[in-house]
Order: sequence, then structure tokens, then C-alpha cells
Amino acid sequence: MEQLVHGGDWAGYRAQFGRDALDFSANVSPLGLPEGVAKAITAALPTADRYPDPLCRELRAKLALHEGVPADHILCGNGAADLIFRLAWTKKPRRALVTAPTFAEYATALESIGCTVERFFLREQEDFAVTDAFCAAIRPGVDMVFLCQPNNPTGQLTPPALVARILEKCTARGALLLLDECFLDFLPDHAQLTAKPLLGSGDLLILKAFTKLYGMAGVRLGYALSADTALLDAMQHTGQPWAVSSLAQAAGLAALDETAYVEQVRALIAAQRPLLASGLRGRGGARSGSPRPASVRSGTSPVPHSRPGRCTRQCSGGR
Repeated sequence: MEQLVHGGDWAGYRAQFGRDALDFSANVSPLGLPEGVAKAITAALPTADRYPDPLCRELRAKLALHEGVPADHILCGNGAADLIFRLAWTKKPRRALVTAPTFAEYATALESIGCTVERFFLREQEDFAVTDAFCAAIRPGVDMVFLCQPNNPTGQLTPPALVARILEKCTARGALLLLDECFLDFLPDHAQLTAKPLLGSGDLLILKAFTKLYGMAGVRLGYALSADTALLDAMQHTGQPWAVSSLAQAAGLAALDETAYVEQVRALIAAQRPLLASGLRGRGGARSGSPRPASVRSGTSPVPHSRPGRCTRQCSGGR
């Protein structure tokens, strides 16, 4: 059987070792599904005999208030990965630029439509940070650029001023910038770091998800923000119409009310991240501690995908 590149393969671990593991392979809230979300899913079960709203009208209206953008600038999907694939299938870029390492699904989606993927390799001596050199890599012929903010798996945050320069370069080259902010809301200062003020000033699509912050990986719910409503409409019609189940929509509506849960997650991670990074560094498993979350970055030694008792994640999939 093919080994999955993405983490969180608890079923594969159980099949191999006959029991569940302490799972370090997926970057989601350690507090589990919020109680209010679980209750909302249960309460929505009587609606499971009906088709879900394909346009997610109620959820988009609530997200519009939450994000401070018009509802028609939002497209919901079956997790962030669904939207990444929908974007690739809609735009069909011929050449795209990604950082390396980064989230593996960008390249997987691009390669599924025959796109040439160029990789900008982040340098260890620069602490795996995205620098101005990335702008120079946006050459003529690049149709699409992917940037994870903060990056997964390095945990590095690209300064907002540099993000703005990257968008300017993309606009000049006629390239779309996908900015993946799925981890950004873990940060207390996320409102000052988001690129939402740049929506409408260039060809920008921001990707967000409920998966990470709310511990909802199994629910599958993500959304895209863009001022290009024609692009969102095209993505909506790429793929099957009922991308988000009625239970997932109910979960999303409830999650947006879980403000106390979110603050608890942020406080826990802020307290525990330095301890984990220090422990890994002492064992040679981390090069440096990033002040921003997405992941604790890996060292140069390969880490097995799984061992009895724990499940970790290789970073080779992110190149």
C-alpha cells in the first residue's frame, strides 16, 4: 500500500501496530473538538436526510461578519485541500512557484493538471525564512505562486511588508498569489498579520480552514477569501456541487462562537511551544525555535513515519 505523504493517518497506524498512537503527525489543536461543535453536529443529524446547501449561505454570512469581508468574497470547501485542487483545476496554470519545504498538497494539486512546479528552496543559514530573494524567483511565465503564512513545516512567518511586495511582483507578472493562512489564527496578533487588507489590490486568494484551530480535521471544512468573485464562482462549479455537508456547515457555525476555546488554544501553545522546541533541540531534532507556530521545524536526520507508541511525520513530502 502507498504510504501517505500527509500526516494524521491514524487508520494506517492502527492497521500496522494494532492500536492507536500518540499522534504528532498532524498540526491540529491539542484540545480536541470543542464541546459546542460536537453538540451542533449532533443537533444537525435530523437534517442529514436532505441535501446540504451547496452555497453555504448561512455559514458564509457568519464568516463574513467574522472575517470582515463581503459574503460573496467567500467560498467554502471540503477542507483547505479541496479548495487548493479546485483552484488548480479552475486556473490550470502552466508554471507555478512554491517554497520548499512547504505543504505538499500545493504541488500535488498542481501536478494533477500537468503544471510545472518550480521550488524556491529555503536556506537553513537563513533560518528557513522567506526573503526578498523569493520575489526575484517570480519570473515571467510563472502563472501562480503559493505561500504558506506561517509556513508549514518551518513555522516561519513572512513579514506582512514582504507579503505585499510579493503580491506586487505577482501582479506585475500576471500571476495569482495563493496565501495560505490556515495557521495564522493561532497567533494572538493574527489580525495585524493577515493579508486581508490586500484583497482587491492584486490577484490574491487567501486560504483558511477550521481544521487546525478548532481540531476539526475529520469534519472537512475550509474557505477561501478573494475579491475576484468570478474566480470563486468558477471554483464553485469545478467539482461536485455539495462539497460541504450539512453537518460540517453546522459545525462551522458553532465553531465561530467558540471564542473562549480559541483563547485557550492560543495560551496553551504559547506556553508549551518553547518547552517542546527546547526538548527537541536538546535531542538534535530541531535547528532553532521559531517564535511563530505552524510546526516545530524538523532537523536534518530523517524521522520514521511511525514507531510503536507514537506517530510522527516526515518532511520529505514538502521537498
